[in-house]
Amino acid sequence: MNDLESRQGDPAFWADSERARELVQEIKTLKAWITPHSDLSARVDDAAGMLELLEVEPDAAMEADIGVELDKIAAGLDKLELQTMLQGPDDQRDALLTIHPGAGGTESQDWAQMLMRMYVRWAERKGFAVSVLDLMEGEEAGIKSATIEIKGQYAYGFLKAEKGVHRLVRISPYDSQARRHTSFASVFVYPDIDDTIVVDLRDEDIKMDVYRASGAGGQHINKTSSAVRLTHIPTGTVVACQQERSQHKNKDTAMKMLRAALYALKLEEQEAAKAMLEATKSDNSWGNQIRSYVFQPYTMVNDHRTELKLSDVHEVMDGDLDELIEAFLKRNGESAA
Repeated sequence: MNDLESRQGDPAFWADSERARELVQEIKTLKAWITPHSDLSARVDDAAGMLELLEVEPDAAMEADIGVELDKIAAGLDKLELQTMLQGPDDQRDALLTIHPGAGGTESQDWAQMLMRMYVRWAERKGFAVSVLDLMEGEEAGIKSATIEIKGQYAYGFLKAEKGVHRLVRISPYDSQARRHTSFASVFVYPDIDDTIVVDLRDEDIKMDVYRASGAGGQHINKTSSAVRLTHIPTGTVVACQQERSQHKNKDTAMKMLRAALYALKLEEQEAAKAMLEATKSDNSWGNQIRSYVFQPYTMVNDHRTELKLSDVHEVMDGDLDELIEAFLKRNGESAA
């Protein structure tokens, strides 16, 4: 790795920009492994030295310090174990996450918005950067769709565990008779690809529509048609962006989203070819959910893939997803990529 880093100072290194980007990514990947391993090795050496001193001269304070250090070493080992499960070709990339409510109108749209907040809170807990690229609000409450970008180390590797249909069971705040309702929303996650990934995208295959970006309550963010919607005609893939006031900037971001969506579609087709028996396409309804969130008559989050059950649904909705994500990664390993 030292050789790779030293080459970055050579002007010739940047002559081939594509190769330079590949090497920079390789350096980042190597550092992600070497740095925590080196830190953990140093901690183990320090703890071993402290244990030797403790054998010669018992000391209660030092014994307590060793206990703290051993806990940190155990946490470091858990983190490295988790990292070994993030070895997919795109796991280290940033993530694009799209949420769509299922049937049910306001109830399911509200659920979609709750999920969006959950993922934003999860990202904030991780120290990841979050950008809302597209948001279509419901007439009464909630959202009709949303796409958010989450930037951080292994963002896609973690969030790929969230792809699927999510089910909510609660007493509806929109039902005057306070009846229990079941709602569904689908979450799709794809890697935020860069220029090193080649996607065949022809201008004649893209239809572009522009419209006014709308904010809360249907208010317009501006009076010009700055929002952009792109449709890939051959596949029917649709993306939209209204993040910026500039139509040009929104088009650039939408193009990035479209490239990422088509790349993810290609990966899905490859996976489907490997597993022809799983040809049935899931819909946003009962029987196809990956996880259930129950608020009444009891509280529980039940991941149907890993069979992990957590009682504190409110903590999960506030972004505490790590235990659920880790259980999925441990169960699926590299096959989840």
